[in-house]
Amino acid sequence: MANSTKVIKINETTKEKMIKFYADKMRDNTPKYAIFQAKDGDTTITLYSSLKVVFQGLDADIDANMWQEINNGMDIDDFTEDVKTNSNSDNKEIPININSIGSDEVGTGDYFGPIIVTASYVSKENIDFLVDLGVRDSKKISDEIILKTVPKIIKKIPYKSIILSNNQYNKFHNKDMNMNKIKAVLHNKVLCELIKENNFDYDYIVIDQFEPETSFYKHLGNAKDVIKNVTFITKAEDKCLSVAVSSLISRYLFIKKMEELGDKYGMFLPKGSSSYADDVAIKLVQKYGVDVLRDVAKLNFSNTSRVIKFK
Repeated sequence: MANSTKVIKINETTKEKMIKFYADKMRDNTPKYAIFQAKDGDTTITLYSSLKVVFQGLDADIDANMWQEINNGMDIDDFTEDVKTNSNSDNKEIPININSIGSDEVGTGDYFGPIIVTASYVSKENIDFLVDLGVRDSKKISDEIILKTVPKIIKKIPYKSIILSNNQYNKFHNKDMNMNKIKAVLHNKVLCELIKENNFDYDYIVIDQFEPETSFYKHLGNAKDVIKNVTFITKAEDKCLSVAVSSLISRYLFIKKMEELGDKYGMFLPKGSSSYADDVAIKLVQKYGVDVLRDVAKLNFSNTSRVIKFK
């Protein structure tokens, strides 16, 4: 298993929660400019005075995602001990020469633009075709290459995508429907629809893991159709071809939707949630009014409170 590093920016309220949460796990010595450094399981957490938090270790992604959710308004009590349980998902291996169905999403970390979840089916017969195209995780491929490659993929590979617009996201997101629950519902829905519409012969169903399996199914509650026999793997886009394909298709659709939104409002919308996104949002609000954010942005992100101050 390889260590990973994740960096997030938090607010003062989350800072106090982190100090309390890691009180008994703090190290005596801390790096320069750090408020504290703690060791929790396989993860080292360093909180700096700038309110940047660096997570390093095997579970860095899971820990960072948890605190990002809390920073975006989720109650820390909603997270149980199994949030830290990664079920050794980095250890899981998927055979190469198989028929698989995989799903992946984009847009969850972007202030602007929709959330898009895609599930795709890759048969053994199409493995060479995809390998020859150089299919891999979309985050490692430029937008230019994605725009050229994905049209070739979608002509040959069965897939299903769900696009959750900003308006829909802002309507659904609240304390009872946080980001991880939204993702779980969308992954389950897109997988169920793809399988229901096709008679696939598959060996594995794989989801790029964003939280423990028990939490994933808890989010689905009493859903009528629930996908079963799923293999959850972190960084699955590097280990399962169908997840990599889904990652690419989702990114392709996201690029197109961002272009549409940009054209609609006459402004380039950046990816991510940096200060650059703040600057663009401020210009949008000045030109169209604050309600424009419901159409283009995820209102629960901390960017919104910063933008509103300048309206």
